Amino acid sequence: MKAFWQSFFATILAIVVTASVVVGIVVSKSDSKKKIEDRSWLVVDLYGSIDEYDPPAGILGAVGGGGETLQRVLGNLEKAAVDKRVEGVVVKISGSNGAGPAMLEEMRGAIRKVRGAGKKVHCWSDDMNRNAYYLASACDSIWLAPPAYVQFIGMGSGSMHLKGTLEKLGIKPNLHKIKEYKAAAEMFTRADMSPEARENDVWILEERWSMFVKALGEDRGLTEEKIVEIMSLAVMTADEARENGLADGVIYWNELERKLVHKAGEDLRTISQSTYAGVKPEKVGLKGKKKIAVIHAHGLIGGRTSRIDPLFGVMMGHETVIADLRAAAKDKDVAAIVFRVDSPGGEGLASDLIGHEVAVVSETKPVVASMVDVAASGGYYISYQASKIVADPMTITGSIGSISMKFNMKGLYDKIGVTQDVVTKGPMALLMSDYRDFTPEERARFEQNHWDGFNQWLEDVAKRRGMTIEEATALSYGRVWSGRQAKENGLVDELGGLDRSIEIAKELAKIPADEKVSVVHYPKKKGLLEILTGDGGGIAAAATYAAHRFVREDLAGTWRMLNGNNLYITESSAAR
Repeated sequence: MKAFWQSFFATILAIVVTASVVVGIVVSKSDSKKKIEDRSWLVVDLYGSIDEYDPPAGILGAVGGGGETLQRVLGNLEKAAVDKRVEGVVVKISGSNGAGPAMLEEMRGAIRKVRGAGKKVHCWSDDMNRNAYYLASACDSIWLAPPAYVQFIGMGSGSMHLKGTLEKLGIKPNLHKIKEYKAAAEMFTRADMSPEARENDVWILEERWSMFVKALGEDRGLTEEKIVEIMSLAVMTADEARENGLADGVIYWNELERKLVHKAGEDLRTISQSTYAGVKPEKVGLKGKKKIAVIHAHGLIGGRTSRIDPLFGVMMGHETVIADLRAAAKDKDVAAIVFRVDSPGGEGLASDLIGHEVAVVSETKPVVASMVDVAASGGYYISYQASKIVADPMTITGSIGSISMKFNMKGLYDKIGVTQDVVTKGPMALLMSDYRDFTPEERARFEQNHWDGFNQWLEDVAKRRGMTIEEATALSYGRVWSGRQAKENGLVDELGGLDRSIEIAKELAKIPADEKVSVVHYPKKKGLLEILTGDGGGIAAAATYAAHRFVREDLAGTWRMLNGNNLYITESSAAR
C-alpha cells in the first residue's frame, strides 16, 4: 500500500511538472525571439520575495518557474547602463517588497550606476511600503498609481517564543547556549526577550534607522523630522503621499508610458526582465579574458546537498558548496573567487566543512567573501577564512556563538500513549535519548564538549582576524552587528556589495582595475535537456525522486536540525 501511494503521488507530481515544462518551453522560445529595439526601456518588475540567486528548484527553475533574484536584477541593470539600445529603466513595484536591507542597498547602487551612465531611472508603484520606498528613492522620480496603497511606518523588531507551546505539549528542551546574546535559544527557553537580546535588537535598529534617514535625506531631501511626521500618518492615498513629498506624481501606467515615448501616438518599447536576462554580457561589451567566479551560498546550512526543505526552505548543503568551490579552483581561466554568503547559520558540522574548504581554496586563489542580507553565526563561520571579507553596511553578521540541545519528548509521548523500553551496554548510552533529561554527569560532559568546540572556533577567528582572545570574546557570545559595525570592530575588511567584491578580487589576482573580466556564477544552471536526461532519467523519475526524498531525506534532515547539536543560528530577530 505504501508503494502504491508513493507511486500515485509521484505520478500526480509528474503531470504537474510536465505541464510546467511545456508551458516553460513555449514561453522561453517566445521570449528568445524578441528583438531589442533602439530607444527601449527595461522594466524591472519587482513583486513579492526576492532570492539572492536561483534556489535549487530543478526542472521548474530550468524553465523559469522560480521567482525574481537579486542576481538577475543586478545583471540586467549592469547591462542596461552600457547597452546603447536601452534608453532608460522603469522599476515597477507592486506588492510588498521581499528583499532584505542589503539586497535593497545593492539594487540602489546598481540604479545609481545606470543614472551615472546618463540614463533615467523612474519608479512606478501601485503598492508601496517602507522597504520598497527605500529602493524607489534611488530613482530619478517616483510615480504612484491613483489607487495605490502606501504604507510608510516605523521600524520594529520582534521574536517568537515557543516556551509555552512546548510546556503544553510536554516537551522539555535540554539546551546549552554560548552565550547570553545567543537569543535564538530563547525561542525554546523564554516567553519574552532577555535584556541582552533586546539590547542587540536596539543597536541593529538604530543602525538601520540612521542609514535609512541618511539615504532619504540625500535622495529626496527629507529630514528626519519630516520622515517621522509622515510615518505618523502610517497609511496614505497616492495623493497624500505626493503632498508629503514621497512621490513626484500620480498617474496610471499607460499615462507613464505616454510620458516616456518620443512622439505622440507611439507605443513605448519595453523589455521584460526575463527577455533581457537572455542578452549575454559579452553582447554589450561586458566580457574579459579572465574570469571571476561568483559562488552563491544561500539558505540555512545543513546536510550534504543543497535543496528546498519543507520546513526550513532553501538549505545549503556542504557537499554542494564544496563541489562548486573546487570546480572554480580547478578552472584555469578563473583568476579569483567571490563567495556570496546569505545565511543565518545552521548546522555546525556543515559550516565547519564549508569554511575549511574556503581556507583550502584561498591558498591557491584569492577568495573574497561577499556578505548579503545575513552572514551570521554559521554564515560567518563559512566566511571568515576567506582572503578578504566584504559586507554591505546593512548586512547582519557576527553572532559568534553556538546552541547545542536535545528535546525530552516524554511528556508528549505520555499524552499520546507512546512508550519506550530499552536495553543498554556501556556508559552514557542514553545521552541523546529523547525520553528523558540529561543526568548531571551527562550534562556536564555535554556542555564541556560544547565549550571545547566553540573555543576552537573562537581561537581560529581571533588568529585569522588578528585579534587577541579577549578582543574576539568581546565580539562573540552571540552578539550580532551591522556590516558597518563589523567593519569598525574588525570582523570584516571592507564595505560594499558584489561590485566592490569583484574589484577586490581583481586586486588580489593582480588584474588591472580597468581590465574587463567575465563573471561566471556557481552553481551553474542546468539546461532543461540536461535535467530531463540526467539523474533520474526523465520527468517521471525526477518527480518520483522528489516525492520519495521528501520522506526519506528532507524530513530526516528537519529532525536533525531540530534535535541536533551545535546549531550556529543568528539570534537577531531583525534577521529572522
